[in-house]
Amino acid sequence: MFHALHDGFAILPDAEITSEANPGAVDATRFKVLRELGVNRLSLGVQSFDNAELRFLGRIHNAEEARAAFHLARRAGFENINLDFMFGLPEQSPDRWRRTLQTAIALHPEHLSLYSLTVEPGTPLDAWVVRGLVSQPDSDLAADLYDMARDLLARAGFEHYEISNWARGPLSRDLLPRFASRHNLIYWRNEPYLGFGPGAHGWWRGERRAVIAQVKTYIRRVQAGRPYWSMEEDIDEPLEMGETVMLGLRLIRAGVARERFHDRFGVDVTDVWPEELTDLQSRGLIELTPARVRLTPRAVLIANEVFAAFLP
Repeated sequence: MFHALHDGFAILPDAEITSEANPGAVDATRFKVLRELGVNRLSLGVQSFDNAELRFLGRIHNAEEARAAFHLARRAGFENINLDFMFGLPEQSPDRWRRTLQTAIALHPEHLSLYSLTVEPGTPLDAWVVRGLVSQPDSDLAADLYDMARDLLARAGFEHYEISNWARGPLSRDLLPRFASRHNLIYWRNEPYLGFGPGAHGWWRGERRAVIAQVKTYIRRVQAGRPYWSMEEDIDEPLEMGETVMLGLRLIRAGVARERFHDRFGVDVTDVWPEELTDLQSRGLIELTPARVRLTPRAVLIANEVFAAFLP
């Protein structure tokens, strides 16, 4: 795959190339191969440093193996590592969450991503909740755990630059830390991106597409020269503008840069949503400056309420 990408595209010398990895399915040889292929950023799906929580999540690694995977990655030469975690798990206590965060901080990764557990309809977790085998995630407790993370990570020197993401490093002129995820910034700025292979998503020239997730079906379609999309959606300008604001507001400090928005659409955000912005500002949910629009600290936990104001 990497060779095909290099053959088909001109890759910038300073490109950020990220690979995701499961701590239970890696070794020194695999990390060495990734480095040789040009991967310079690694994202490890740790999820927790609590073994009981890892068993609940069905992970194939334990806490010690997750730590070992991190150290293997460092020895392989990775200088930009992200760790993924989940909070709001059934039976997850503040003490357990604090220990996971403290263990993560002690490893000195460049980036952390923290995601709240959601119960999706039709999933095994949904069935367990319905049958009473596990409790429904407590939204109030999840909010407390999120606030705990904000406090601990700030004191450890991490910049909370996006609702679910923290990174180290000095801030750039765009108010983003050095180790902010560059490929994710494409999504948060609602800029075009390409998706290759089963299950991939892409957005290009006003059209959003998702590739069929089933590998064998995908291969048959490609070999037959048939379309291999599972979803196609035309994105008109009102929707593109709304999604640009909604996604941009996820950036804690940077928010939506008004000049960037104007250069792209030819209008200012205040011309498109004058009443909505005035209302949100009066309620203390957004900060509107000459340079940008961004969430206030108290709005971060209810960001979806703010986002809804900008979608057609």
